Amino acid sequence: MKTINQIQDEIIEEFSTFDEWFDRYALLIEMANDAPLLDVRYKTVSNLINACQSRVWLQADCVDNKVIYQGESDALIVKGIISLLIKALSNHSPDEILSANLYFIDSIGLREHLSPTRSNGLVAMLKQMKLYALVFKKGLLKNEKIKDY
Repeated sequence: MKTINQIQDEIIEEFSTFDEWFDRYALLIEMANDAPLLDVRYKTVSNLINACQSRVWLQADCVDNKVIYQGESDALIVKGIISLLIKALSNHSPDEILSANLYFIDSIGLREHLSPTRSNGLVAMLKQMKLYALVFKKGLLKNEKIKDY
């Protein structure tokens, strides 16, 4: 099993083959198109992430002390972003997720090339993913939606 940092390094390498952000956006769209669809039963109001310009659903389950994320968005760029976050964090322990420094986001220039509303959405997605990890670590809930209202 690869570490979060190994996965981040692979993401950085994949994006570094493109100099232009137009091409990097195309890669995000390709990732979105390749991502599995989220089961309709998870497309609920309680799985929507607040602060996202587009609709983004995030489902998390903890199996054998590994957090498994699934997500989708109705916007291709955003679906590509959530796919990247899932690629980096899914199938890792809550402790690994909580201690992860997601340096790939700045290394590939993602944050600086997002609109302010999409950047806020990125922060909200990360916050929700870390919140799931924290709750699973504490053993407070099993496979229930956690929101930080």
